[in-house]
Amino acid sequence: MEKIIEVKNLYKSFSVGNEEVNVLKDISLDIYKGEFVSIMGPSGCGKSTLLYLLGGLDKPTGGNIYIRNQEISRLKDREISKVRRRELGFVFQFYNLVQNLNLEDNILLPILLDGGKPKEYKEKLNEMLNIIELSHKRKALPRELSGGQQQRVAIARALINNPDLILADEPIGNLDSKTGTEIMKLFKRINKEKGVTIVNVTHSKESADYGTHIIYLKDGEILNHEKIIKDEAAFTKENKE
Repeated sequence: MEKIIEVKNLYKSFSVGNEEVNVLKDISLDIYKGEFVSIMGPSGCGKSTLLYLLGGLDKPTGGNIYIRNQEISRLKDREISKVRRRELGFVFQFYNLVQNLNLEDNILLPILLDGGKPKEYKEKLNEMLNIIELSHKRKALPRELSGGQQQRVAIARALINNPDLILADEPIGNLDSKTGTEIMKLFKRINKEKGVTIVNVTHSKESADYGTHIIYLKDGEILNHEKIIKDEAAFTKENKE
């Protein structure tokens, strides 16, 4: 099986006054293509820090991070920006949509930032709108959408460049439980049908259970890495309802 992420002896510390705070301590893990991995733990355990390091949004204090055998922790800013635009998709808790752009333009934003031509992505855009079930809202501004709809737009934006990997930081943390369930079902559908590898940071066991694996973090260290055994027939029935 193809390895998407490889982390070796990762450390991250911050200086607070004269004190050095160790946020991540000797983290090593592998994530393979097609997996849906939830990183779970209490607030302050280092899970979001780990996600930002995996996405090249921050630099480690020590250790190595490889995305598809490329050591991103050693890339220059320009190089890692290109990797983020073309190979990774990000979904954040607060959506991070551009408020003066409509739904279509928000989804196409990674294409525009990479110098692409939106007209060439018309078919892909329509596919994304169908996946998130918002074709009827394609010209709406973010303020005209509910929180769940905005998060669906953020997911479509993360998918528009056909990334191998989506990194999600508490993607349902700002949503009610019903809407959060719908978003997690959408992630699972994308993982199963598109084969996209997903890493989901969460403090919720219910959210984590939508994945294929759970990594438990506490005080910056991995306590356990377990595989979730799923009833595929139940999954199929659930997604038809």
